[in-house]
Amino acid sequence: MSNHFTGLSLGAPLGDPRLDLCDLYAFTAPGDRSRTVLILNANPGADALHPDAVYRLNIDNDGDDLVDIAFSWVFSPPAADGGQTYSVLMATGDQARRPEAGGARIVADAAVSFGPQANVVTSGSAMVSAGSRSDAFFFDFDGIKNLFDTSGNRNFTAPHLTGTSPWTGVDSNARANVCSMAIELPTDELRPGPELRIWGRCSVLRDGGLVHVDRAGHPSVSSFFNTDETKEEYNASEPAHDRARWTDQFVHLLGHTGGYTREEALAALDEHALLPDVLRFDPSRPARYPNGRTFVEDVIDVRVAFLTKNEAPPTGLKPHTDVMDRFPYLGPPHPVAAS
Repeated sequence: MSNHFTGLSLGAPLGDPRLDLCDLYAFTAPGDRSRTVLILNANPGADALHPDAVYRLNIDNDGDDLVDIAFSWVFSPPAADGGQTYSVLMATGDQARRPEAGGARIVADAAVSFGPQANVVTSGSAMVSAGSRSDAFFFDFDGIKNLFDTSGNRNFTAPHLTGTSPWTGVDSNARANVCSMAIELPTDELRPGPELRIWGRCSVLRDGGLVHVDRAGHPSVSSFFNTDETKEEYNASEPAHDRARWTDQFVHLLGHTGGYTREEALAALDEHALLPDVLRFDPSRPARYPNGRTFVEDVIDVRVAFLTKNEAPPTGLKPHTDVMDRFPYLGPPHPVAAS
């Protein structure tokens, strides 16, 4: 859940885990370089998603950081037996830039899968799914707490580099599940030019309108670079405004966490392309973060090394082994322990 902890006090947005975006992935389909896979995970509880929310994959294919293609998942209220259905809409152009779920309905009232067998829906040349799956993200949460002071304002903004490794070697996510929304389709239909800029968005209906409550681009950026004073504004903001609004805050934080000068911080932000906060993917090149993201990169290593100017040791964790080589790629959900 590399995008987890984006709500106040390291919690979920609006205190509701159903609205919590966890991870965003983009990679070439194994065995078919003509197809692209996009996955947006939400809700670390892996139960029914919010019926008044829009979960969206936004895609900019011409480099202006404005949405050109949007895939929106919307969910029905859960039934008495816990079942739920979902629909997916695809919007392009101006319609994709509106907050509502609009455009052509490419999936209608399909069943959300909560068991081991994924419900894969074929829609034209695309495959689509939504349901509970094993979380591929691996991280050492106790080690993060050792490295960062989360008391007081409870934000990841104060690393403690003591010469002793903070890491425990324990994968806190070894048996975690998420609700995963996935689509695989021909890359040409996304019209990369040659790069795609991708970000996830969660919006929820409040007071008659949709409010943006979470966003996901680069892994572990929002949760590490924001404080409680800025999280809600950051989650609601658009990538096209990121450089103007957030550069100074990111530069200040890097000075605090890694001793960067302003010039060094600006150069590092540009080198790592962290602003705007979108996941960049050139499908003509091998997928590996920061070119897209697969399930094997230790993104906590990447982010903590960046924050501390390479002074923090690596976590030593290994990727999960239950991912699949076929759609929807994430493994079956782990059994939930009886309470």
